[in-house]
Amino acid sequence: MTASDKVEVAIAIIHQNDQFLMQLRDDFPNILFPGHWGFFGGHLEPGEDPETGVRRELYEEICYTPTTITLFERNEDKHVIRYFYQTELTVPITTLELNEGQDIGLCGIADIQRGYKYSSKVGEDRPLGTPHQQALLAFIARQDDLT
Repeated sequence: MTASDKVEVAIAIIHQNDQFLMQLRDDFPNILFPGHWGFFGGHLEPGEDPETGVRRELYEEICYTPTTITLFERNEDKHVIRYFYQTELTVPITTLELNEGQDIGLCGIADIQRGYKYSSKVGEDRPLGTPHQQALLAFIARQDDLT
């Protein structure tokens, strides 16, 4: 498989006051990490650059247009190239419009470390997707290294 055969996705780590905006994914069995908390973002369109893609996805999924967004990390495996961007949430969460997923919420560091977050809409703790949790733990560790 060549690099051009790999799926490319752009994902956003959105933070506000040491909390991270997460989406509770739908419980559809045909999607990755059904019923798990994950990031906003998604597949790039053909010919689309990653930053444009993540901005498009944020607008489509929650009607949010960040003022600044920076690449945090790029990684790939045999099938997927992932671009992780980071940005600050500069508006109240109540102003966001959830257009994809079951719930939206700010996830604290303790939730990230334990790997679960409570959903008031579903009425139970739901797990964080493993790659989402790992990316957040790496992001937090790098921020701690900078302070």
